[in-house]
Amino acid sequence: MTEPIASSVPGAHPGADPGAAPGPRADARARARHFVILLGWVSLFADLCYEGMRGAIGGYLAALGASAAAVGMVAGTGEAIGYGLRYVSGAIADRTQRYWALTIAGYATNLVAVPLLALAGSWPTVALLVGLERLGKAVRSPAKSTLTSFAASDLGAGKAFAINEAMDQLGGLAGPLVVTGILLWRGETLSGYAWAFSLLAIPAAITLAVLLRARRLYPDPRALETAGPGDAGAPAALGPRYWLYLVGIALVALGLADWPLLAYHLKTAGVLTGRWLPVAYSAAMAVDGLAALAAGRLFDRDRARGRTGAGVVALFVLGGAAYAPLVLASSDGAPYLAIAGIALWAITRSATESIGKALIAAIVPRGQRGRAYGLYYLVWGIAWWGGSVVLGVLYDRGHMTAAAPATVALVAGAAVVALSARARSAAPPPAPAAR
Repeated sequence: MTEPIASSVPGAHPGADPGAAPGPRADARARARHFVILLGWVSLFADLCYEGMRGAIGGYLAALGASAAAVGMVAGTGEAIGYGLRYVSGAIADRTQRYWALTIAGYATNLVAVPLLALAGSWPTVALLVGLERLGKAVRSPAKSTLTSFAASDLGAGKAFAINEAMDQLGGLAGPLVVTGILLWRGETLSGYAWAFSLLAIPAAITLAVLLRARRLYPDPRALETAGPGDAGAPAALGPRYWLYLVGIALVALGLADWPLLAYHLKTAGVLTGRWLPVAYSAAMAVDGLAALAAGRLFDRDRARGRTGAGVVALFVLGGAAYAPLVLASSDGAPYLAIAGIALWAITRSATESIGKALIAAIVPRGQRGRAYGLYYLVWGIAWWGGSVVLGVLYDRGHMTAAAPATVALVAGAAVVALSARARSAAPPPAPAAR
């Protein structure tokens, strides 16, 4: 690395004296860790804002007199925008290499869209603003994942993405609780919701402030990564290994039900009352964050042994394959089944959100990662949406009718992910981080 970058001490400057560092490798790892933690704070405050908004949208639309169909349209359209445009933004990130600009532009939409919800007088306006927020997510996600991947060679891809996921889930846990507190204070009225959305501008502003500081300290984060053998003149093709991995991820997404379906069963089966469902979801997010840290550590150990880490991803997916039978078999007399199933669901979700992304950093040259992450998000979004629809239809025919297809899809996905390690890569994978 020819250019010094900020140390791990908050406030350190890129021009800090390199002689104070304990050694080149330790200094590089410290810089990478500091960079990842800065991005982790970005994720925490951004998710506090977004998940706080998401937790309040349903009640807000009801207060505005929207129908159930309108609520479904707002949510569905927002997610379609959020996932559908990520391949395009990822390709733009690779072509322009303007990773910071795209990330900042994407997060800036939170500061605009969320507070403006306080002024929305009708559900179509809410739909427009939710769509704008999801557009920002589509713009920033591939670029931010690529920025995180630059710290992988020195810090470890597993640890880099696990830290990000853990802090992301901490924000996701706090956001709905903050909004709940505001609504208890101001009341579940249009005025109360306006207060909530207005105050969510604070974490949105903090997100941008931390992001701008990270850009100032690390103007070219690509310097954090030691170029891999395939990075110079990286080929246009992503390679059979990546494509096979993508097939496995699609199968995982098909089998991993969205939370609303699980919550619907827990309520209708009498396992949990409505007031306890947000608590259960928050607990699941806490398990997600803790599991991400454990998964990241195991992933990096596997990489240090010269493997791709695909086996660790597959192991976590396989471990969660029993979530559907456990949750859907639960009733008011067997809540322990639901607790176990929700924990397994959270662990599998954690694997896809942390080491699932880290694996792309391990097998894809950095010049192709924006496109690789964009396609990953696109395939995941489409498959998750399709799987949720199918599982919902099957559930209406019988609680356990949906359990077997969900389990089969996860087991098949784990097998394909594991097999992807044996496929030919587009380029030799980057060297694992030294331990």
